[in-house]
Amino acid sequence: MAKQKGKSKRRIKSLDEHTISEHDADAAMSPQSLSERGVKIPAHRLSAPQDNLEDLPKVEGMVVGLYPGGAMVRIDGSQLLCNLAKTFRPPAGASPLAVGDGVTVALTQSQHADGSLADDRDRSDGMIIARSPRETLLARPQPTSAKRRDEYKAETFQKVIVANMDMLLVVVSLKKPKLRRGLIDRFLIVAERGELQPMIAINKIDLARPDEEFSAELAERSVDVAQCSALTGEGVGELAERLAGRRSILAGASGVGKSALVNAMVPGANVLTRKIRSKDSRGRHTTSAAAIYDLPAGGMIVDTPGIRELGMDLTADQLPWYFPEFEPYVGQCRFNNCTHTHEPDCAVVVAVEAGHIPPRRFQSYLRLLETL
Repeated sequence: MAKQKGKSKRRIKSLDEHTISEHDADAAMSPQSLSERGVKIPAHRLSAPQDNLEDLPKVEGMVVGLYPGGAMVRIDGSQLLCNLAKTFRPPAGASPLAVGDGVTVALTQSQHADGSLADDRDRSDGMIIARSPRETLLARPQPTSAKRRDEYKAETFQKVIVANMDMLLVVVSLKKPKLRRGLIDRFLIVAERGELQPMIAINKIDLARPDEEFSAELAERSVDVAQCSALTGEGVGELAERLAGRRSILAGASGVGKSALVNAMVPGANVLTRKIRSKDSRGRHTTSAAAIYDLPAGGMIVDTPGIRELGMDLTADQLPWYFPEFEPYVGQCRFNNCTHTHEPDCAVVVAVEAGHIPPRRFQSYLRLLETL
C-alpha cells in the first residue's frame, strides 16, 4: 500500500479548527457560564419537551434515603424519587450525599406518580442540583481498599453516614453483646469532631445494669445516660421524652438493640430485628442503610447500620485533645511533642501512676494511638 502523504498538514489544519482564542477559553470556563449551563432532561420527564433545568420549579428538601445515582428526598411531607443533575458539584473530600442532607431539587413531571412502576429506571420526580453546607455529621474514613481508593494518596476521604442532626445517641448493652468501652470512647470522639451532642443509652437492662464504676466514669465525663429495655419497655418512654423535638442518630455495635428501640418508640415502624448469634453472643447486621423515623412527640431519629470497628479521621498529635483527663498535665511534660507513651519526665504517665488519671482511660488512649 502506498504511503499517504500530507499527514502533517492535515494535523495542523485540524489543530487550527479546534483552537480557540485565549479570550474565548476564559469565557468558556467562567463561573457564570458554568452555572448557566443547563441539563437536558428527557422529554418524557417534562411538561414540555423544550423545557430545561433552569425553567423547572425549585424546592428545598431533605435526603431520607440513597440509591445509585440519586436519592429519596422529603419535601413538604412527601417523598420524591430524585436523580442527580449533571451539573451537581458537591465539595470534594467527602460523600456527595448522605441521609439528612439539605438539597435543592428541580421538580420534573413523573410518568409513574401512582408508584406502579417504582422500579422503572426512567422514573424521576426531580433532579438534585445542589447540596446545602453540612452543620453536623457522623462520618468515618473511607476504607482504603485498593479497589476503591488509591493506596498511594495521602488525603483522607470521609464517608458521611448522617448529616445535620443534633445528637448522637450511642446505644450499648452490658450483655449479649457485652460492653465495649473502647468503642464508646471512639463514638464520643466522633461526636465531638462532628459537633454532635453525645448521649449514651444503656439498653437490655433486663439482662444487666451498669455498676457504680462505669456510672461514675460517665458522670465524670459529663455524658448524659439513659437506661432502658426495648424488650420490657422499662425506661423507653423516658428516653423518647428526652429525644422529643430533637434530631438524633442511633449508633452502636450490631446487636445492641437500636432497631428494637426504634420499634418501641415509633408505633408502626416495624423495623426488622434479628437475634444475636448464639455461638459468640455477637450481633448480626440487620439494618443495611440509615433510615429516618419521626417521633410521635416531634423530632426524628435515624437508625444506622451496626458496626464492629469505627475508624477515625484523626492524627496522633490530636488524640490527647479528646482526653480531658490529660489536660492538667500535658503542659508539664519535658517535650512539647510528647506522645505520653515512652518519653522521660512525661507528666501524663506520672499522673496515671499516681492515680490521678484512670488507668482504663490511659489504656484506651494507647490502643487508639496504635490505630492512628
